Amino acid sequence: MLFVIATPEILTAASSDLAAVGSAVMAANTAAAVPTTRLLAAAQDEVSAAIAALFGAHAQEYQAISAQAAAFHDQFVRALTASGGSYAMAEAANASPFQTVLDAVNAPTQALLGRPLIGNGADGSAPGQAGAPGGLLYGNGGNGAAGGPNQAGGAGGNAGLIGHGGAGGVGGAGAVGGNGGTGGLLFGNGGPAGTAGLASPVSTAATPGKGATVATPTCSATAARAGKVAPAPLASPAAIPPPRHRRARQRRRKSDYEYQ
Repeated sequence: MLFVIATPEILTAASSDLAAVGSAVMAANTAAAVPTTRLLAAAQDEVSAAIAALFGAHAQEYQAISAQAAAFHDQFVRALTASGGSYAMAEAANASPFQTVLDAVNAPTQALLGRPLIGNGADGSAPGQAGAPGGLLYGNGGNGAAGGPNQAGGAGGNAGLIGHGGAGGVGGAGAVGGNGGTGGLLFGNGGPAGTAGLASPVSTAATPGKGATVATPTCSATAARAGKVAPAPLASPAAIPPPRHRRARQRRRKSDYEYQ
């Protein structure tokens, strides 16, 4: 049972749908019984007798298969209906002890603080009623109810430590929607805000609920300003060597002096 998920209401609805299908198939078989079982008498020749025997055999096979299909359908519908009832009884038997223990745990906080320790808050039922808060440790906030004419929507219930905030109710005609409930302190998203009613002369003033926030590290120290860097000295231009013909003339003059 721990690894099986079943909804008894869906099984019951499926059984009803299958019963309706079986009734339609039975009506079709009844309508087809007359033309398939009442055949014209065969003529005196062998060909007519063979054709009549062939169609007669097909008609008998069709009627036999139809009876088997109807019996299988009836058994399947009964089994599905019984399974839905068994699941409903098992869920009721399992939920009773757990609900008793949960009520005993939530009784002190419900009496002192007006909210359970574990569990979801109830949704607003009356027009414009706010959703009930969720459990202090775990639970989602209830959804706010829709507002009546010129009445704001109910606010969503707040979550406790872990849970999501309830959704704000839709505002009535000419009124704003309800505010979304606040998410859990450790984990959870804020509930969405309710939309304004039709033909509302004011904007939607409702705000979505706040979710859990994670602290971000900050640093108060400021970085020191960088000092000014002195510009690099400009490079002096390199000496330009004299032309080649001038250097050759100087060498000839020097050789003349040495010869004298």
